Amino acid sequence: MSKWKHAGYILPLVIAFAAIVFIPLEALASEGHAETRWGDFGWRVLNFVIFAGILWYFVGGLAKRFFKNRRETISGALDDLDERRAKAKEQLAAVESRIARLNEEREAILAESRKQAENLKAGIVDEAHRQASQIVEQARMTAENEGRAVLAEVRAVIADEIVDAAEKALSGKLNAEAHDKLIANSLKKVVLH
Repeated sequence: MSKWKHAGYILPLVIAFAAIVFIPLEALASEGHAETRWGDFGWRVLNFVIFAGILWYFVGGLAKRFFKNRRETISGALDDLDERRAKAKEQLAAVESRIARLNEEREAILAESRKQAENLKAGIVDEAHRQASQIVEQARMTAENEGRAVLAEVRAVIADEIVDAAEKALSGKLNAEAHDKLIANSLKKVVLH
């Protein structure tokens, strides 16, 4: 690989050399010159070689350092990208596990909510049954109290009617002397007992 690493530098030099050599030859041939001046051509080639050597001497080290630094920068960037990719994969795995846990947590929360709802429902039903039994008991007590009140009222009415009927029956049988004697006997019985 290192053998072909410098091939990228050589190819442009060969193309430039060929251009310097062949372009003037074709230009001379098109101007109608009958012969090629090889001495002039030799000086041009020597001039190019010297110029390329000077450029290589002064600029070659800079170019090498530039490309070396560029290679190191690219290598560092690739290493950094690899590290960032690894971190991104870790973060993705963490996010995916949190998402998976979120689904589990959501299911747990829903199950707990259902359980609480069932407990609440059972509590409401129990409270409704308790209140219904209280209402039934209050209604029974109210009905008994009303029944007693009605019975007492009926007894009072019947007693009043019996007293009125007894008065009417006795008033026809008793005269004033017998009436006084009956009251006196009743008082003796009350006092003696």
